[in-house]
Formats: sequence, structure tokens, C-alpha cells
Amino acid sequence: MTEQYFSSEPSSVERPRELRLDLADLTLRFASDSGVFSADRIDPGTRVLLAEAPRPLASMSTIADIGCGYGPVALTLAARAPGATVWAIDVNARARELCRENAQQNGLSNVVVASPDEVPTDLRFDAFWSNPPIRIGKSALHSLLARWLDTLSDDGHAWLVVNKHLGADSLATWLADSGWPTERLVSRQAYRILEVSARVESQLH
Repeated sequence: MTEQYFSSEPSSVERPRELRLDLADLTLRFASDSGVFSADRIDPGTRVLLAEAPRPLASMSTIADIGCGYGPVALTLAARAPGATVWAIDVNARARELCRENAQQNGLSNVVVASPDEVPTDLRFDAFWSNPPIRIGKSALHSLLARWLDTLSDDGHAWLVVNKHLGADSLATWLADSGWPTERLVSRQAYRILEVSARVESQLH
């Protein structure tokens, strides 16, 4: 098995390649490489998320892609919401460097690429979109999602795409039971899109 894409410092030999994402409203091109998520193609779950989840609202000023990889979601958000700052967040240093390069090559200056530790602790997001790293394991996944869901503004939302064969429905149950109102918004192919609302204060106690 190849090195996991959620390694912070990939050591696998670099094998650069070029990818293209065609959506109904835009086309983007990406540099990719070994040691990052879905290095050889735009992940099908990512495609479902970008085609089926709501687009950013014009009123949103600070949004994010959690687990950005080389940038398909973050750059799509940046193109669709040119007035917003899009935080592209990933633990993988090689993925972050590719995301920076791809934002520049696609002429998107409203993308801020960061490791989780580089995100200001007081920053609040109007919304985030994510194809979360399911394969890090349930406990780690729950911790990751809890961290970022608690950065949502009071009326914020998150949209997650999860393979239904990798626990989408059980994840939705855990989210709801943990106080984040969760709705299964879309089911396409093998994927679910979960819409998660910010946890209200009364549910914290």
C-alpha cells in the first residue's frame, strides 16, 4: 500500500501529473503528485460534493475546505465566491504546496492555504465544505470534525461528502447525537452529502 495521504510530510518519490476538473460553471486545472489524496484523478466523491452541495452565498466572507489536498474543492469555492476568503486546510505539506501553486495558476488570489495549526484559534467560518479523511479511523475522524464544526459561526453550515459504504449513515447519527443538527441532503452513486448545522448553545450542556 502506498503512503497515506494524511501523512504530514510525505516521503514518497514525487511523480508530478496534471489533472482537469470540468464542472457546469467552470473548468480548473491542477498539478498533482504522489503522496496526496486522489493523486491520479479528481475523486468521485469530490465531484459529487461540487456538483450537488449548495454553492457559497454572496453574504459569506470566510469559508473553508477542510482536508484540501491539491485544491479541487477550495479552488472551486474561490471561483464561485470571489468576494470570500477561502481557507484551504490540510496536514499534508506536499498537498498544501500543490494547492498554493494551483491557486496561483488558476488566477485565484482569495485562497489562504494553511496547516491546521496555522489557523487562528478565534477564526469563525460562515461555512465549510469537506471530503473528510474517513480512513484515518473513526476516533480521529470524530475529533477532526468536532474541531472544525466548532469553528462555524452561529448560523454556519458544513457540507460533507462521505461514501455510504464507509459509514456515512453512522457518521450522520454520531453528528446529530453530538449536538450538530445533521441532514442527509443528497445521495448520488455511492456517496451521501451531509448538511451539518452549527451546534446551538443549549445543546452544549
